[in-house]
Amino acid sequence: MVKVKIRKIGNSLGAILPADTLSRLQIEEGDEVLVSVDEEGIRLTPYDPDFEDSLTAARAGMKKYRNALKKLAK
Repeated sequence: MVKVKIRKIGNSLGAILPADTLSRLQIEEGDEVLVSVDEEGIRLTPYDPDFEDSLTAARAGMKKYRNALKKLAK
């Protein structure tokens, strides 16, 4: 666990991540990350365009087959 301070960056607010944290996540300057919020807090993960494409396809399939999936879940 690492404690970071929220700072003003231009007109926004941001957190500066320590170099060892960035290294563990294999994130470099200019990389994109995904931020998700759940009941435990904030999760920061490297952005993977292949995963994003898969997630988009899965969401489309779930929407298209919503009724069938509801019946299968019973």
